[in-house]
Amino acid sequence: MSKTQRNIFLIGILIIAIFLRFYHFTTTPPGLYPDEAMDGNNAVEVAETNHFQVFYPEDNGREGLYVNIIAVILKVWPVYQPWIIRLPAAVAGVLTVWGLYLLVAELFGNGPGLLAAFLLATSFWGVIFSRIGFRAILAPLALVFTLWLLIKAFRAARSRAGFILAALAGIVYGLGFYTYIAYRVTPILFLLFIPFFYKLTGFWKRTALFIIVTFIVAAPLGWYFATVPGSFFGRTAEISVTSAANPIHDLVVNIAKEALMFNYHGDYNWRQNVSGAPELFWPVGILFLLGIVLSIYFIIKRARKKYITAENEKVFPQFGILLTFTWLIFGILPAAASDEGIPHALRSILALAPALIFAAQGGVWLYRIIKKHWNPAWAKSLAIIFIVIVADWGYYDYFVVWAQNPNVPGAFSANYVTLGQEINALPGSTPKYVVVNAGGVPVRGIPTPAETTMFITHSFTTSDAGAANIHYLLPNQTNKIPAGTPSVDVFDIN
Repeated sequence: MSKTQRNIFLIGILIIAIFLRFYHFTTTPPGLYPDEAMDGNNAVEVAETNHFQVFYPEDNGREGLYVNIIAVILKVWPVYQPWIIRLPAAVAGVLTVWGLYLLVAELFGNGPGLLAAFLLATSFWGVIFSRIGFRAILAPLALVFTLWLLIKAFRAARSRAGFILAALAGIVYGLGFYTYIAYRVTPILFLLFIPFFYKLTGFWKRTALFIIVTFIVAAPLGWYFATVPGSFFGRTAEISVTSAANPIHDLVVNIAKEALMFNYHGDYNWRQNVSGAPELFWPVGILFLLGIVLSIYFIIKRARKKYITAENEKVFPQFGILLTFTWLIFGILPAAASDEGIPHALRSILALAPALIFAAQGGVWLYRIIKKHWNPAWAKSLAIIFIVIVADWGYYDYFVVWAQNPNVPGAFSANYVTLGQEINALPGSTPKYVVVNAGGVPVRGIPTPAETTMFITHSFTTSDAGAANIHYLLPNQTNKIPAGTPSVDVFDIN
């Protein structure tokens, strides 16, 4: 494959990724889930006060990078609509497709790299979290670029280039700790670099620089956790499998459920999946299993010192295989270690990239076998058919099967957005009373479901609520509503 062909294919894949992440972006998904709105409300406050934080403790606590990015956007573009909260996720989703290509091409070659990027660009799992304002989407972005930069750093022949790349890898990796709690399992991946790269010139110096820069970048968050230790575990401690009556049994069951989610039963939450559907489209799922089987086969052959063709060595190099296996296993661990909503697509988001790497390996191997032992024309025809079907299904599965399902608006609290729009339609001089009957984690005394309406009406902070003439009350505070207030000015969140 020539450089021009590679670039054309990559640009085409990125166009597909952009389309699937930005088409009908302002309307799909409908509504605004309270957790998304919480990020938006914190960002509004930051944009107004310039008080950026490394960690936002409200709503069970959240690492601060996603909120801070939204705050920067709101400073330039003060739009109080759901899509503004989701904009960083969509951009991150596209960049992750590019980053996955760079990483896989570095590990396995351009063919697997392009196929892995295409599978991510069209993956429902990847698309859905690129269109929701959850901070987790930043974790795989940080990890794929960190791994790529670090590999490039170790392989760089020139000392200066190696140190620059190692420092950049440290910056990106350190920022990753400000994304999502599941990211904390990733340090184990870097132990694999030692046996494969330690003989390279400058390895230990570049490694030391990478670690130092990572530590410096992540230090503010580490200091926060040191001073507020309860925040380090937070929500994780509440839902940990260790709190179950039989934690070992539950952990084993959870691991099995997580393993089966790729091809059998996936996340049942409509907010995160077509309820119960496998996380991978079935042809991709078959290639995923094929890639795993072949990877194990070639690892065993190497262990027994049996001959492996140069062609298979390119598609299944030992370091790449072991890195992908470790990544996949630790990618599902955060979800398996919890005891809520298993299988859980969000908590397993770090497992998406390695799953597609295996699928890409299986696909490239199958293509080469058909081309070599059957017919080159048939191999190309089948590859084109596969690409068309996968791309078409990526669109159909999200925009038709999922987006048009009646369960989706409720999963995103669309009624709370409608309520906010009704309030916005009233004159600013009219006092509006919102009685929050819904349950949820209290945020400044008001349950989280109100966060959606607060964002839409720009009334999260006391000053903003006062400017909008909106009053949030609990059910036991309805006596504060003046007698004779028209019912049209009193709203319920329940």
